[in-house]
Amino acid sequence: MNRIKKETFRPIDQQEKDLMESIERDEWQPVKNFDLERDKAIEAARNTLKKDKRINLRLSQKDYHQIQIKAIEEGIPYQTLISSIVHKYLNGSL
Repeated sequence: MNRIKKETFRPIDQQEKDLMESIERDEWQPVKNFDLERDKAIEAARNTLKKDKRINLRLSQKDYHQIQIKAIEEGIPYQTLISSIVHKYLNGSL
């Protein structure tokens, strides 16, 4: 595996730094059945991104406008922002 100069890519956090160092130490091994693992990863990604449930949510007008402003600042639809906030909260990253 070709080595990448450490200055080229600076890790954004400790987890990314650990991952980069692990790759540099050649700790990664190829999977036995690549096609099966790839298909499983694709299916997991599809299931993660699939939004197949609708909800109705009542917000105060002030909160609604603040969500819209934040969404504009992020450059995403406000429904996507709300969905992202819920997802991050449920996964413990908010």
